Formats: sequence, C-alpha cells, structure tokens
Amino acid sequence: MERPVLLIDGDCGFCRATSGALASRLNDGGPRDVEIRAAQDAELGVPVERTEREVVLVLPDGSAFGGAQAMAQWLIWHRGPLALAGRFLALPVVRSLAGLAYRAVAANRHRLPGGTAACAMR
Repeated sequence: MERPVLLIDGDCGFCRATSGALASRLNDGGPRDVEIRAAQDAELGVPVERTEREVVLVLPDGSAFGGAQAMAQWLIWHRGPLALAGRFLALPVVRSLAGLAYRAVAANRHRLPGGTAACAMR
C-alpha cells in the first residue's frame, strides 16, 4: 500500500457524501492523496464492525486511526497548511473534544443531510 486508505461504512449515504466531499477538496491527483474504500470491500485487517461506528484511516505503515483522529491524520498526511489543522486536532485536549463531537455526529448520521435509515448505528 503506497498511500493511506480511508475505510468508510459503504452502506451509509452520509459517510459516502462526507468523505467524497473531503476527497474532492484534499485529493489533487498527487502522491499525498488518500484512497476511499467501503470497509465492506476492503481487506486491510480492520473489523467491519469498527467501520460501522467510525471511519478508519489506515496508513501505508499499517497503523490505523479511527474517528476524529482519522480525519486529523488525513490532514497531517496531506501536508501543507492543512497539516497544521491536523496537528491541532491531534493535541490531547482538542483530541478529546474532537472525539466527543465526532461520536455525536456518528450517532446521528442518519438524521444529517445525505443520511438514510442505512446510516443508523447498528
């Protein structure tokens, strides 16, 4: 694996729409792009049950980050000015707050734009 892979719940419209919007802003066809895959189709050693609760970013070295920290690591991987935002999200106090916010959004993703009944946490 040469670049990170963001594993999402492929059955969730909110997850597909949100990750697609982020990829359209962050991916530019260069070496720092992140590939997005439905967890149901990926075989990277991450349990599908985990990706039903949170997105998971698997880096080329095999390390995996979930939820808000997956987003932080995506920004850090991207480099440039956005890497500072990722490093900020990775700070201990901010990481805790970002995790709370992420869990609130994940728990309500079926109610958010693009969400459907398939997006409800199982």
